[in-house]
Amino acid sequence: MGTASTPTVSRPARQRPLTRRALFRNSGLLAAAGLTPAGTAATNSAGKLSLGSDLYESIGVRPVINATGPITRYGGSIILPEVREAMAQASKRYVEIDELMESVGKRLAEITGAEAAMVTSGCAAALTHATSACIAGGNPERIRRLPSQAGLKDEVIAPITSRNGYDHAIRMLGIKMIEVANEKELRDAIGPRTAMVSVLAKTADQSETFGLSRITRVAREYGVPVLVDAAAEDLAIPNVHLERGADLLAYSGGKALHGPQSTGLLIGRKDLIQAARLNSAPHGSFGRPMKVAKEDIMGLLAAVEMWPQRDHAAEWRTWQGWAEEISASVRRVPGVRTKVQRSAGLPQSDPLTALKWERKPRVEIMWDSEQLGIGGEEVFKHLYNDEPRIILRSGTGTRRQGGESHLLVVPSFMQRGDANVVAERLYRVLSNPPRPEQSKSTGSQANVAGRWELKIDFVYGSADHTLTFAQEGSDLSGEHRGEITTGDLAGWVDGNRIHFRDTHTYEAATFGYEFEGEVAGDTMQGDVGLGAYGSARWTARRRPYA
Repeated sequence: MGTASTPTVSRPARQRPLTRRALFRNSGLLAAAGLTPAGTAATNSAGKLSLGSDLYESIGVRPVINATGPITRYGGSIILPEVREAMAQASKRYVEIDELMESVGKRLAEITGAEAAMVTSGCAAALTHATSACIAGGNPERIRRLPSQAGLKDEVIAPITSRNGYDHAIRMLGIKMIEVANEKELRDAIGPRTAMVSVLAKTADQSETFGLSRITRVAREYGVPVLVDAAAEDLAIPNVHLERGADLLAYSGGKALHGPQSTGLLIGRKDLIQAARLNSAPHGSFGRPMKVAKEDIMGLLAAVEMWPQRDHAAEWRTWQGWAEEISASVRRVPGVRTKVQRSAGLPQSDPLTALKWERKPRVEIMWDSEQLGIGGEEVFKHLYNDEPRIILRSGTGTRRQGGESHLLVVPSFMQRGDANVVAERLYRVLSNPPRPEQSKSTGSQANVAGRWELKIDFVYGSADHTLTFAQEGSDLSGEHRGEITTGDLAGWVDGNRIHFRDTHTYEAATFGYEFEGEVAGDTMQGDVGLGAYGSARWTARRRPYA
């Protein structure tokens, strides 16, 4: 039987530690670690709401050109006209929610080819309801007890390659996640406390020896349900994951389906779907706060109804055309190279088979940051903070570090006209980079080598951490030890100015810190960016040695 991981976490045993080079060039630095550019708050004073094309601007919010994909933080995708109409009509009358869920579920099952289906308030909610169903079933006493699991199954097994930050939606029930790497470890981990097996769709079939078909075959021997998280995938009809034995399958409604961003789709075995519904709103259950409105229910149904009717091949060709336009524009800059992922991955015979949006047309842009005088991170931040605001998938490499810089543009969720704007803005920035800020360095660098006691003051609450620096000239490396996690840091000092970053991992979720401040002898202080978690103030004092 599997056992839980120790609650005190440093670097995951099977994860390669971050090096200084990897920290500043890793494509996940800005996106996965949450270190998106500062200044994300509204730049104008909020005014009276204007119900027109300037809806967001009227309250001081700057819209974003989405060249990164259907990311929840930036609003997911743009809903289809049919979805808007369904939601508008649904808002005009009342309905009994259980009856609505029953009828909509039957229609969704008919379209998707599953035994049963239900609408949830996002894919994360689908994961939570699926987990609740596997723990409590339809037993009212157990449903009411959750998240208390005394005497109930409280373990979920997942392949190492399937662990990700979004399985927090499973862990929120108090679940212990048990990681396995092969069939033998899976068999050894299954026991009387195993509620289900969780598999991430994008890694489900990367291994012939330990893919989804093998996992489901083993799980069925022990009567354990298998849940597949396919949030970022296109809806497959017929469904390849169900055909490979998955019992439950969760999709996002606000990504490829272009349905309401606050919806998700859970399909699979009828008994488990029925139990998942009982563990969700409007019933008194752990899932009661994850309410889905009648308008969203009908909006998602409209999106799924439209899925088989959409010309997916034509959509793909449009996205590829936008990718080629952006690529051609930036290649006008001497020294810039591009790589466009073209439509070789598009099935010609059946465009409705599983297509991950990560595999759709995209543009990789590469150049020497010293030659052009600007790095990928600087371009990323410049486009995000300038007007119109553009968010790219990633930007890595800095002028300070030199070497190759990299940008990634995903055009499949842009709107018509956006490609021209993105292409021209990228060309202008790369061909005529903004002049860097003049350094105020006096030529001598502050010495910060050694161990420091760090205090971070968050918007509410504070924490005591430890920093350990090794310094070579102006370059810094070392370690940032938090309350239960540890990350490798890298950065530099410039006179009395200091800048360093690090990333931490807890239960497969990655989060980051970006410190900036001033050094004054044995003390230093400044601001720290926390990515999606905002910002904080920090102070540090050098630890004296006995």
